Amino acid sequence: MESNQIQMLTDAFEGHAQQTENGVEYWLARDLQQLLGYSEWRNFNQTAISKAKTACEVSSHAVSDHFVDVNKMVSLGSGAEREIEDIMLTR
Repeated sequence: MESNQIQMLTDAFEGHAQQTENGVEYWLARDLQQLLGYSEWRNFNQTAISKAKTACEVSSHAVSDHFVDVNKMVSLGSGAEREIEDIMLTR
């Protein structure tokens, strides 16, 4: 992978970072899903997120400290909104 492509991906990743009221940096998994090229939430959650949780456990970190289940509202084409599952992720 070329260095300019790596820099572009890093910038996109960092551009999606958010902060809690307490200043904790996090990303929403559905945002990262798109950045990483997964078209379906189910596939992303069952592969990448599942592996990341396992890596967290293996490195003796508490999964609950880095993967927080949340819900968010999204707009539908009809103008209505619907609640969907998401996950707050920290470094």
